[in-house]
Amino acid sequence: MIPEDDAVAELRDDGAHRPARRAHARNVSAAGQGRPQGARFRTAPQAAPSRTVGAPARRTAAPAHGRPQGRHGVQPAYQRRSTTQARRKPIVPIIIVCAVAVALIAAIVLFVVPAVGRLISGSNEPAVEAGVEVQINIPQGASGDQIASILSQNHIIEDPKEYYATVRSMQADALLKPGDYLFTTLQDPEEVVQQLIDGPNVEGVTLTIPEGLTVQQTAERVQETYGISADDFLAQAKASNYVSDYPFLEGAYNDSLEGYLYPKTYSFQDDPTADEIIRAMLDQFETETAGLNLTDGANGLTAQQIVTMASLIERESSVEGERSTIASVIYNRLDEDMPLQIDAAIVYARGGGSGTVTYDDLEIESPYNVYQNPGLTPGPICSPSVSSIQAALNPDDTNYLYYVLSSAGDGSHKFSETYDEFQANVQEYRDSQS
Repeated sequence: MIPEDDAVAELRDDGAHRPARRAHARNVSAAGQGRPQGARFRTAPQAAPSRTVGAPARRTAAPAHGRPQGRHGVQPAYQRRSTTQARRKPIVPIIIVCAVAVALIAAIVLFVVPAVGRLISGSNEPAVEAGVEVQINIPQGASGDQIASILSQNHIIEDPKEYYATVRSMQADALLKPGDYLFTTLQDPEEVVQQLIDGPNVEGVTLTIPEGLTVQQTAERVQETYGISADDFLAQAKASNYVSDYPFLEGAYNDSLEGYLYPKTYSFQDDPTADEIIRAMLDQFETETAGLNLTDGANGLTAQQIVTMASLIERESSVEGERSTIASVIYNRLDEDMPLQIDAAIVYARGGGSGTVTYDDLEIESPYNVYQNPGLTPGPICSPSVSSIQAALNPDDTNYLYYVLSSAGDGSHKFSETYDEFQANVQEYRDSQS
């Protein structure tokens, strides 16, 4: 929206404009095909094309053997021997039973009692020696439960409940930092939490991705930091490689991860792969947007269109306080079927370079040329910050249709409802630059 030179500024028409109309329920067709896309208002309002079990067995007595007794009624010797033996037989089973009982008691003492003790204490793990060094990694975007699980599995903390209580007492819920840490087993929970607040204590190579970078620019930074070629990174950075794990990538334009590699400082131990870096960024995007209403239907747009609009907002303003105002201008122009005319989209269409837009640039044949095409760009043009996504979800309620850089020189903009007001603001900016 900011004229870079007089010639381009003159592209705007002579002032024919439409009355502003507010509408927050918007019916927008697929990105880049139904509604106008993002831009810088080089021309006056101009209509764009419409869019579109039995009883137990009884024990019976053994039959009489019928052996004859001796002559004097005395049992034969073989029978007496047999009786004596029968009286001695029970001794052996008793010994066996006693032995089994002793073994059973020993087993109970050796195994059952300790197991019950562990069950009562809440642990099925063997005793852990305290003071053993353990190195762990807290991944980007890890939740409080995930951090507690990592610490518990590595025996850094003994009782997760005590850890949670410590986090609450130190009011550290939002202060725990990701990265590589060196702890000791059964360490004091307060020491653990304090270290997580202070940050990683194991050196790793950090990668900083500022807001507003494209996938190409991100690939170049990855190459500079970790030596992974930009081409290899770009070959891996396809939505189809990750959509099964990250459903928000469904329908990503041109199979691109543009807009979803969340801008942040990342730390990786050793030599990460392109896949590991990309997953860390997608995890962070998922974490950052978890509390937002980033779903299809928000403000009449799809989730992808919201991210697309956020990327346009990100590139148009560096002043966080006015992003929701710029969002309102984009919505208003969509409502009025006006081309967005956002210069940042033209710069993206031509493959980067300076922010200056020329006459020739305006003739570029590209779905990202929002001077020629109505509606939003077909996909994001950069990785937006969460504040820009919030702005796209919650625009200010205004009637503004135009904005231009202010003469303050702080990156802020002046907004206007009519083309005449816009032209006056343009002249004021030019005068401040002369």
